Amino acid sequence: MNADTTRTGAGTTNQSARTTESAWRRDHFVSLLRFAEGAIRADGAACWLDDLGRPDHSHPVETWITARMAHIFAVGHLLGVSGADEHAERALSGLQDVLADAEFGGWLAARGEGDELVGAKEAYAHAFVVLAASTGKVAGIRGASELLTTALAVLDARFWEPEQELHLDERSRDWSSASDYRGVNANMHSVEALLAARAATGDGLWLDRAAAIGDRVVGWASTNEWRIPEHFDAAWNPLLEYNADRPQDPFKPYGATPGHGLEWARLLLQIDAEAGTSGHRTDAAVALFDRAVEDGWDPDGGGFVYTTDWSGTPVEARRFHWVAAEAAATAHVLGRVTGEPRYAELENEWWAWIRANLIDAEHGSWHHELDTENRPSGRTWVGKPDVYHAAQAVILPELPLTGSFAASAQRVGQILA
Repeated sequence: MNADTTRTGAGTTNQSARTTESAWRRDHFVSLLRFAEGAIRADGAACWLDDLGRPDHSHPVETWITARMAHIFAVGHLLGVSGADEHAERALSGLQDVLADAEFGGWLAARGEGDELVGAKEAYAHAFVVLAASTGKVAGIRGASELLTTALAVLDARFWEPEQELHLDERSRDWSSASDYRGVNANMHSVEALLAARAATGDGLWLDRAAAIGDRVVGWASTNEWRIPEHFDAAWNPLLEYNADRPQDPFKPYGATPGHGLEWARLLLQIDAEAGTSGHRTDAAVALFDRAVEDGWDPDGGGFVYTTDWSGTPVEARRFHWVAAEAAATAHVLGRVTGEPRYAELENEWWAWIRANLIDAEHGSWHHELDTENRPSGRTWVGKPDVYHAAQAVILPELPLTGSFAASAQRVGQILA
């Protein structure tokens, strides 16, 4: 066999492997949406799902879960998944009719049975309402445009601190008081939401805000060995020992969160993609990625730890599904942006681990938490309430790089029809 024939054969084999992998990704994305369909109640609010995909009524219906469901079903509709538009529309109506606060405006954190409600007003939840409405508007989902106008106005008026160029974290139900706590997590998802709002409205203000938030976080991380401080006081002074007694907290754990370093790295590259400033934030994204991988990935047993202390020593070593999803997604984007083969190698390694350990072939979706031996666990995350991280990660390699999944899905068209 001559050299040209060898190269042709290898090229054909590689192309066949890529085609097979692409087909698996598309099928798995659809399977995740089918699993999630069981979460949407008749009134549109999204239930917490247990390990078998059944509604778990011990949890209230949460705004952030309902909004994530609306968002991912709207992405599915853009990509041609049958019935996804109906589920997206129902979830958006759930945000309006069940979880919106008719008395004081904005959105409740959650609503339980009867009159039971969690009335706190969270920037985190409001960011996801903006994301859902933005993606819904791009997808042409009924009611999304009006919802987006309202949600952006609330996020701007109630949470944005213009002197800091960041969002505060939480207000009382009637908006009369604000918590002294400030956090990066809500701002991270605000960046995601604002990039989507830019795609939905064309308004450069939302891109400018996303970039300003991202650059503040880069500044903090760059002076802290690229471990992102997560918690702050009202003046945005870092509180590095915050929740030292609550290392398993699902939203505000002590220490550094490698998964957030990975997620921020991807968002920085998406800011550049949307702003047309390619390369401007790549070095920071690489630094965040490398720190998160060095601290978080277990090269022996596999999996990413949830949190570390400020020297990189694991604090909560259990493996959460969303961290692995963000790792694979960010590795893919960095590979595209830099052209360096090491990212594809890591992406392949992590997907092999995900497929072997996280994907539940019997019952559907992904195990949300594993112990340090990669066995399903449930100390922090019980059940399977969320397909958002997994669905985005698995379909991302099929999409062009833009500022948002909505814009990327719209650009590529109905690949799943």
